[in-house]
Amino acid sequence: MDFAYSPRTQQLRATLREFMDTYVLPAMPRWQKDVDSGRAHPACVEELKLLARTEKLWNLFLPGLHANEPGQALSNLEYAPLAEIMGRVTWASEVFNCSAPDTGNMEILHLFATPGQREQWLQPLLEGEIRSCFAMTEPDVASSDASNIQTSIRRVGDEYVINGRKWFISGAAHPHCKVAIVMGVSDPEGEPHRRHSMVLVPLDAPGVRIVRNIPVMHHLSPEGHCEITFVDVRVPAENIIHEEGAGFAIAQARLGPGRIHHCMRSIGQCEVALELMCQRASERQTFGKALHRHGVVAEWIAQSRIEIEQARLLVLKAAWMIDLHGAKSAAREIAMIKALVPRVQAAVCDRAMQTFGAMGLSNDTPLATLWMWGRVLRIADGPDEVHLRTVARQEMKVAGARRGSVAAFLGTSTI
Repeated sequence: MDFAYSPRTQQLRATLREFMDTYVLPAMPRWQKDVDSGRAHPACVEELKLLARTEKLWNLFLPGLHANEPGQALSNLEYAPLAEIMGRVTWASEVFNCSAPDTGNMEILHLFATPGQREQWLQPLLEGEIRSCFAMTEPDVASSDASNIQTSIRRVGDEYVINGRKWFISGAAHPHCKVAIVMGVSDPEGEPHRRHSMVLVPLDAPGVRIVRNIPVMHHLSPEGHCEITFVDVRVPAENIIHEEGAGFAIAQARLGPGRIHHCMRSIGQCEVALELMCQRASERQTFGKALHRHGVVAEWIAQSRIEIEQARLLVLKAAWMIDLHGAKSAAREIAMIKALVPRVQAAVCDRAMQTFGAMGLSNDTPLATLWMWGRVLRIADGPDEVHLRTVARQEMKVAGARRGSVAAFLGTSTI
């Protein structure tokens, strides 16, 4: 088994690291200053996007459309270490047109859109001219069971009429966000997994209202995690994605790659937290010796490295399986990393914060924000419990098939 990155991946990693070090990291103070002043989209992001396109560090996430050059398509396995590097800075993925929720939405349109939808929405997204959001989660039903969604999508003549309320819709407050992919009920009497459809809804359509940008653990994202209402919103019938009743299946196709991208970025944030922990542990002394020479801090450092390596290997395995057999075949592995990686991020960040002491709780380091996003990811794109249930069900299925051979171990002495 070869664990080495391919030569192309190694070259792209080097190019991307140099870009991050040369352009993105120096822009961080400007980005923060703009956000603190209330600007929803810091100006430096657009400047950096132009540079990224020049360096061909663009649309790296989408197989077949890397840098808009099909011959340069990257596999998920090749993309994973690149997403990790981009993820080190929470907002940097947009610089390379690789940020959620656009990545998942572009994959939906790449797979299911009509030629007209591709021209109107996919191409501007690929060019980085607009942003998008994915309106699935609702406040009145458990988001862990998407079949409970209540927003209605009714066919009336040559139009669809949408009524409903969505919330925690990431990216909707971005000034470039022009379209929402809305999931709702189009056939209330249909089979549970054929009741739903997805439809493209321009955010400037009459009846669409962004009610508020919801703070997440007292953090207000400039791009937003918004509550949106749809009241008698009318869109042309050709705005349906794929076909009526396909919404649930499309959601599953979208969420698999989306979840693994979150985990890839999360690994990068874990690395930042560990690097900061090590720096602090070497610089600060207590009781006459550096922090890292105290057994408990040394254990934190070692445990964090072990957990990050374990998480990275499982993410790479999931990416490899998706490349070989598709996201459906990697359902168990995707569920495992989605339950594991956010917990690793929260644990590593917690240790780093403890190493920094009170400073780790402040905005003088990114640790509190990184810890928060680790906690958020335990709910975003499906709560832990759903993913653990998926793993358990598959494990029980495998165990059932081996029940006869395992029975031989029962009633025997191991002494």
